Amino acid sequence: MFTKSIKENGKVPAAPKIVSPPSLLSSDLKIIGNLHSDGEIQVDGQVEGDIHCDVLIVGETAKIHGEINADSVRVHGSVTGQISARSVSLAKSAHVLGDILHENLAIEQGAILEGHCRRIETNKKSSEGAFNLLVKGGAKNKTEKPPKKQFIEPAKA
Repeated sequence: MFTKSIKENGKVPAAPKIVSPPSLLSSDLKIIGNLHSDGEIQVDGQVEGDIHCDVLIVGETAKIHGEINADSVRVHGSVTGQISARSVSLAKSAHVLGDILHENLAIEQGAILEGHCRRIETNKKSSEGAFNLLVKGGAKNKTEKPPKKQFIEPAKA
């Protein structure tokens, strides 16, 4: 009864992801080094280093000096460095000095951003980047190598 779906496609279903509580870094904590997490991090203290996580919340008292890579970032405090995330939100108390690479960006009135914003596409098609040229005799794909030219020796008299 329960094994029918396993027999049909031959694959064992993946175990559900265990959700852990967010990691909290309080306002009296200073960390020098990189942070890595598969879950959520809330920073209210100081971090000098890069942060890689799924969800990052930068509290109002937080000061981060380093690169941020996450799926979702909400900034209420100070960040100096590049932010790269699918979704970035800057609250009115945010102060960001650095570039933001994003898919979705929201900036509240009063937030300070000194840097460039650039939209990134995460779902690129495999055919993107290649283009077809119309050549005498048909279309050729630009990614293909051109055929080698043959050299014909002139006949000796």
